Amino acid sequence: MAQHKAQKQQAQKTVCDLKIGESGEIIGLKDPEMALKLLEMGCLPGTSVKLNSKAPLGDPITIIVNDYTLSLRLDEAETILLKEN
Repeated sequence: MAQHKAQKQQAQKTVCDLKIGESGEIIGLKDPEMALKLLEMGCLPGTSVKLNSKAPLGDPITIIVNDYTLSLRLDEAETILLKEN
């Protein structure tokens, strides 16, 4: 059972999984150290985020949160967990 739970956590959808124009709802943050920074920037559970753009090489990306554009590195974006649709 613990192995199944670990597989489910690894398969969790993150902001990195979104395509440009797609949206998702934040359900949590993986990294406790990064969480405070992201929470201060408005990435709160229950908030909708939309992938706005990606740099030519894929990093960084911009997301729209609370009607403003936020630029994130991919390592930051992969810590933002989204609700499965």
